[in-house]
Amino acid sequence: MAKGHRSQIKRERNANKDTRPKAKLSYARVSVQKACFVLDAIRGKDVRSALAILEYSPRYASSLIEKLLKSAIANAENNNGMNTENLYIAECYANKGPTMKRVKPRAQGRAYRIEKRTSHITIVLDER
Repeated sequence: MAKGHRSQIKRERNANKDTRPKAKLSYARVSVQKACFVLDAIRGKDVRSALAILEYSPRYASSLIEKLLKSAIANAENNNGMNTENLYIAECYANKGPTMKRVKPRAQGRAYRIEKRTSHITIVLDER
């Protein structure tokens, strides 16, 4: 059991909180593997070049990640008062979400399972 008053424990927990601006997209209808192709291309880049990469990327996940990156930039500007010129992508990752299971009828009365995968995509920004 933790020592100290409940409010003191909460204060200590909030003091260790990460204050970097971030944005998270939950239950994105794209698999983790396909999202990671796009995330690997922008990891560590400044936000201006990352937006340019996402705009001209032919993958479906790039449109989702572009919208998410713009949201993270807006969070940095409005909530943290950061300058957008100095921002870069410190972390970006995709975690596995729930899988929707569907059935597709096949020949001779058989049924094949179709798995529609989802992911949770997170982008964390920081200032140089």
